Amino acid sequence: MNKDIASGKWTQFKGKLRESWGDLTDDEVEQTKGNAQQLAGLLQERYGLAKDQAEKEIDALTK
Repeated sequence: MNKDIASGKWTQFKGKLRESWGDLTDDEVEQTKGNAQQLAGLLQERYGLAKDQAEKEIDALTK
């Protein structure tokens, strides 16, 4: 998994993230600053996903 999302694609990724995971707030997404591990933790906390599943979801959005 790509550990850090390139800053140039961060804005684009945030849009996809909000479409897929609407319960995440803008502030929460912004706090991760593209760090995939922090984002996976946020998905685990907010949606009750297992770590592996959260990482798969992030991978799917980045492709």
